[in-house]
Parts: sequence; structure tokens; C-alpha cells
Amino acid sequence: MEKLLAIKFVVCICRALLPCMLTAALLAGNAHAQPAEPTMVAIAHPASSEDVIPRASLRAIFGMLLQKWPGNTPVKVFVLRDDAPEHARFSKSVLQVFPHQLRMAWDRQVFSGQGQYPEQLGSIQEMLSRVASTPGAMGYVKASEVDDNVRVLKVR
Repeated sequence: MEKLLAIKFVVCICRALLPCMLTAALLAGNAHAQPAEPTMVAIAHPASSEDVIPRASLRAIFGMLLQKWPGNTPVKVFVLRDDAPEHARFSKSVLQVFPHQLRMAWDRQVFSGQGQYPEQLGSIQEMLSRVASTPGAMGYVKASEVDDNVRVLKVR
């Protein structure tokens, strides 16, 4: 009988404390949650005929391996500095590679004599301007900063 009373007491205490423990866990989780990072998008010159691009093709373009669009137009790749947060965000979230992997691919192309580095820009505004004014250009920006002068490419 005492055992049954002890079990009922423990069950009663657990039921009373469970909502408090769940609330505390949720509050602690929210306190450490990072704010949502801005969505990055690939952009192209407005005359580009592409609306959708496979992720593998996008990686090849930013890896400086694919140098022509399907219509045989040369691709001109623009990137931000290696230490720019947008560069890391785009590399990881859209290309799904680490920024140092891109750097190694570029170095390999340049040092083997088979390619060149993408052109590095200093700001998002410069990226938008250069992509909009350079036929065959490709770059990236935060989705919230896209303007009507560039074409956003959907990555699949």
C-alpha cells in the first residue's frame, strides 16, 4: 500500500512540474537561438536566358570550371571578399560548399594555368551594379537586396 502511495505521489509531482520544465526548456532554447540569417540568391545579367539553374552547374560556374552559358556567352563571375559574411553564407547555403573549398578550386585553376580567379567586389551595391552592366555576369546577394536590374536564378 505504501508503495502505491509513493508512486501516486511521484506521478502527481511530475504532472505538476512538467509544464514548468517544458516552459523553462523552451525559454532557454529561445535565449540561445540565433536570428535567422538572410536568404542568399544567385543573380545574373538581366539578358540571361536562364531562370533556373542546377546546383551542380552553379557550383561549376563559381568554381570557375564552367566558363560559358548554354548560348555560348562567356560567364563573368563576381564574388565578394573571402571574409565577407555574405560570401560564406552564399557558399554554404546555396552552393553547399565551404568558402575555403571555393578558394582551393580557384587556386588550383590559376596555379595549373587552366583558369583565373573570379573578380572580387567590395560591396553588395557594387555586385548589383556590375552584374547588371556586364553581359554574361553572375553573382550573389541577399534576397532582400535584389533590384529590378538583375535576374534572380532559381537553384534546383
